[in-house]
Amino acid sequence: MAKQNVAEQFVDILARAGVRRLYGVVGDSLNPVVDAVRRNPAMDWIHVRHEETAAFAAGAEAQITGKLTACAGSCGPGNLHLINGLYDAHRSMAPVLALASHIPSSEIGLGYFQETHPDQLFRECSHYSELISSPKQMPRLLHTAIQNAVGRGGVSVVSLPGDIADQTAPDKAVETALVTARPTVRPGDAEIDALVAMIDAADKVTLFCGSGTAGAHAEVMEFAGKIKSPVGHALRGKEHIQYDNPYDVGMSGLLGYGAAYEATHECDLLILLGTDFPYNAFLPDDVKIAQVDVRPEHLGRRSKLDLAVWGDVRETLRCLIPRVRAKENRRFLDRMLKKHADALEGVVKAYTRKVEKHVPIHPEYVAAVLDELADEDAVFTVDTGMCNVWAARYLTPNGRRRVIGSFSHGSMANALPMAIGAQFTDRRRQVVSMSGDGGFAMLMGDFLTLVQYDLPVKVVLFNNSSLGMVELEMLVAGLPSYGTTNKNPDFAAVARACGAHGVRVEKPRQLAGALKDAFRHKGPALVDVVTDPNALSIPPKISAEMVTGFALSASKIVLDGGVGRMLQMARSNLRNMPRP
Repeated sequence: MAKQNVAEQFVDILARAGVRRLYGVVGDSLNPVVDAVRRNPAMDWIHVRHEETAAFAAGAEAQITGKLTACAGSCGPGNLHLINGLYDAHRSMAPVLALASHIPSSEIGLGYFQETHPDQLFRECSHYSELISSPKQMPRLLHTAIQNAVGRGGVSVVSLPGDIADQTAPDKAVETALVTARPTVRPGDAEIDALVAMIDAADKVTLFCGSGTAGAHAEVMEFAGKIKSPVGHALRGKEHIQYDNPYDVGMSGLLGYGAAYEATHECDLLILLGTDFPYNAFLPDDVKIAQVDVRPEHLGRRSKLDLAVWGDVRETLRCLIPRVRAKENRRFLDRMLKKHADALEGVVKAYTRKVEKHVPIHPEYVAAVLDELADEDAVFTVDTGMCNVWAARYLTPNGRRRVIGSFSHGSMANALPMAIGAQFTDRRRQVVSMSGDGGFAMLMGDFLTLVQYDLPVKVVLFNNSSLGMVELEMLVAGLPSYGTTNKNPDFAAVARACGAHGVRVEKPRQLAGALKDAFRHKGPALVDVVTDPNALSIPPKISAEMVTGFALSASKIVLDGGVGRMLQMARSNLRNMPRP
């Protein structure tokens, strides 16, 4: 039997760790690895048009499956293109292994063609970034990279010169057992005791939840019911905590709605559950705060804490629920639920007035119709900008749907690449890319990837011919909008020219039919919806001091924005209140 080379060993180890796809763009320094993938039946090479797409796709696949994924870039400019998607994956705690192939090892440090130092460049967006300079470092270095990505949740980068990849791997390499899942973390008894005492001593407790509540919905609901607590959420917590939630008071932050802001400021004790919510100006500074997080570096970096608890949200709540005293007084909870419903009643009309006749189409209306027609287990990938607003306010979570975006890194052009990675996990599951025209155009070349692999992704394009969120930032800062206009083609015609289904929608009455046709289409489809560029949104509670560039002004043209089916939920929660 012929001996393995380093590239073959590299691919075998990734396959043993559960990686099924390697996203990337081929290049000469990657040739040994790509050829190893070609000959390995457990692995597929996914040829994208831009390496940034490869990293975003791998990150999305990791977020959907919770398993290790991988991407690759050739030497120099090739692997540099990975960096934006890797930043996003790392900040989303998505376990991704990135292969940065390198120039010939004998030329490193001599200003060779396409020379960079990837082992240094990727350190800020990874837990582990190292160079394989000798075959003898395999497989231990790759094992270490995998353990870091999976065990710590985030990115690891391995830099591999092409000539090293083609060399013979060491004989009798030790096959180390690989970490493939993260453990649960239970807080210490002292922290549990302290948190129980704080909860029992407080009359009014509010829970504010982030993505760390994934898998803990039942525990959060049981806990909130026992201590009569309103439950608010950050954007990344929405999909995990809002559905089937009789204690829901909405979302806080720049995209916020409802009474989450009031609930977090009018309580005696605020408990932050699994959230690294970045906007500390929306958090109170005059109430007691306890924070629970599995990542200790998150504890206390956004607000001053009275108690820091290191542990999984679910495990922590399982410890708390039997020990805290049940609260009988629900006046605070009921008052917040009433405020929440009133707040939603006040803004829902913003998109319900003659929207079926409004031209250009209200984007709120597009999001609401999309929410109604999409599958109950659909995966939505969401572009940064105004699409974040419409997704936050109109997509209805149910415990089966997923909503993925660049919610921590805030990159443009993420929705289409993420949809590629999401769709590869299951071709039968509906995947919808909510793309803005600016973001879509930025990485539009990878629409061809959908066609090449016949991926049935449905791109719903919110086309207002502008960078809408940037315009809003300029308007509220008192600046005239400048440099934000896009001169766009007929994107539906572009989609058809690429070999996909494409339809352009300019009138509201065409929308539902166009979406239904796209969803029925077996392959990739794009619905180019011409939307109103004046449909902008601001959060319900904001001041000039809260975030640079945002301020209230009566002279600005803004809409409060609707809230879709969330109003129905709020009304239902009010009806379910116990009556004296």
